[in-house]
Amino acid sequence: MVVSLAKLAALPDETLVYSGHEYTLANIDFARAVEPDNEELKARAASDAEKRKSERPTLPSTIGREKTTNPFLRCLQPAVIASANKYLGARASDPVQVFAAIRAWKNNF
Repeated sequence: MVVSLAKLAALPDETLVYSGHEYTLANIDFARAVEPDNEELKARAASDAEKRKSERPTLPSTIGREKTTNPFLRCLQPAVIASANKYLGARASDPVQVFAAIRAWKNNF
């Protein structure tokens, strides 16, 4: 998964991303637990909540937006690493370990 997501992250920032389900707000809730101080994520949460309130879809997104707000694309960011370590109660710094930790966390979120 880490390698696959890295390939997606290498696409141009303006590349449109269409997910198969409207899970955006739930995903944002999790992402905010991982990165509560991420200003881009705070702005996305407000924007996407307003869209859903108006019964509009939050999709598509862009690779650029995902790279700034999706913790699974941010496994090298210090805040994501710190949150993964806190969740694990152990030290992980390798992106695969960080990804695995936040994936396990998301499964139980």
